[in-house]
Amino acid sequence: MSTLDKSMALTGQPPKSLSKGQKLATLWGMAGLGILLLASFNINFPNKGLWLSLALLSIFGGTFWFSKEAYGQKHKGIKNDGVWFKSISSAGLFGWLAGIALTGFYIVLYFFPAYLGLSSKGDNTGVIALFDPLSKMLSGNPASQWFVYGTLYTVAILAFGVKFIWKYRHNRYEVLRTISVMFFQAAFAFLIPEIMARLNGKIPYYDLKNMWPLNYYNFERYRINGFIDAGDVGMAMLLFGILTIFVISPILTFKYGKRWYCSWVCGCGGLAETAGDSFRQLSDKKVSAWKVERWVVHSVVVFVTLMTTAVIYSYLGNDTSKYWLTKTTFLVGVTAILTLVFGWVMLFKRQELQKDAQYGAIGYFVIIMALIGLHYFSGDGNIFLFKSESLRKSYGFLIGSIFSGVIGTGFYPLLGNRVWCRFGCPMAAILGFQQRLFSRFRITTNGGQCISCGNCSTYCEMGIDVRAYAQKGENIVRSSCVGCGICSAVCPRGVLKLENGPLKGRIDSNQVLLGNDVDLMDLVNQK
Repeated sequence: MSTLDKSMALTGQPPKSLSKGQKLATLWGMAGLGILLLASFNINFPNKGLWLSLALLSIFGGTFWFSKEAYGQKHKGIKNDGVWFKSISSAGLFGWLAGIALTGFYIVLYFFPAYLGLSSKGDNTGVIALFDPLSKMLSGNPASQWFVYGTLYTVAILAFGVKFIWKYRHNRYEVLRTISVMFFQAAFAFLIPEIMARLNGKIPYYDLKNMWPLNYYNFERYRINGFIDAGDVGMAMLLFGILTIFVISPILTFKYGKRWYCSWVCGCGGLAETAGDSFRQLSDKKVSAWKVERWVVHSVVVFVTLMTTAVIYSYLGNDTSKYWLTKTTFLVGVTAILTLVFGWVMLFKRQELQKDAQYGAIGYFVIIMALIGLHYFSGDGNIFLFKSESLRKSYGFLIGSIFSGVIGTGFYPLLGNRVWCRFGCPMAAILGFQQRLFSRFRITTNGGQCISCGNCSTYCEMGIDVRAYAQKGENIVRSSCVGCGICSAVCPRGVLKLENGPLKGRIDSNQVLLGNDVDLMDLVNQK
């Protein structure tokens, strides 16, 4: 007799106890974590390569098996699956315990790596020593805490990516973009940089899928010198980094919206979508949260812009015979670019910004221009009346470590899986600015079909009240939308559709479609 669950109830079912297969899968996965935990207590494993392989394979295999048991016997399609009844996914006791454990891990990793066995004078010990064989095989160097983190990060995206595919296997878009983030993390963020370090030790470690302002450190002096010393390959990588900012990113965002990066390439988004999928419903949907989000994330953009400008300014010279890019020329160029962007927005796109956003843009612009003007009063190595190194360290600690790592990931079980993307990621803010003002991407709504079930709003990880747009038949064009497509995937009526094509010709006048701002009489008159 078939055990396939064919229930299509939108309300979902209360969670059932784990099946025998799920219990065995959990035991298998926890065994892998147990090996890593024992290693962190300085248990000396004789064959570290073998034990590391067993640990990673157990984690991956246990997650794969659990996913198959959880979703393999269910009818294709998304149900609520009792997410608000489960302690782990409703910010209950197990959710808090998971959040504390993740936050503690990030704190130790970022600030106390010696507790994990990192040694600057001798051989590594503890859990980091367990990763030495893999690190030496890939790059020829002993493992660091960042290699351990990168390995576990990649395994998490791969393992939970399989779980995500099982769950959303009815939706081709979700399957393809999950495979994409799995590929970019495994290849561009993990394997290729390690192998390149082995082939050319002068090339700085470079996550090829990251670009400014995520890799804000890429334009520091030591990295610029490293790219130059690495020859043509290094210069090509530096040029590629600059092109991604001014050419590649704007073009792709115009055509596809910020989803090309945030949901198809980015490692932070990849972990949020896969390992953090169980917590997406915890994202705050209140208007107050949206207002805080706008101010905080754009303040981070201003911070990283000032910090990067200060760092580059600090190591440039004033002698035109030695430097083609002098301090004065650089600041004039930054001022010109910012003025052009601000002027274009105020002249041509002002009506698309709300009043407080207009005031905010003016305020931020005045602050940046005033601080740049103060550089004449700064001493050598200083700008904005601060030392550039102090700005860099402050940004690296507050944003790069605390926000993106400790809070951004550690708070998945408490505040949702896109805390960093919503409130702290400068890359998401810049791409969102481009998406809101000139991108062709939008989510169209067929308001006449909406039954107000609320699935779309519940599962929006960016805190957008999608149902409110669907009920009014309005297209969704929001700077915060990452185009994950889950709102469309969980809609039982096909109300929502992700589009990036031209508006002209997309409506069939023989069909009466509501919610797309269509003047049907105008279509009739065009015949």
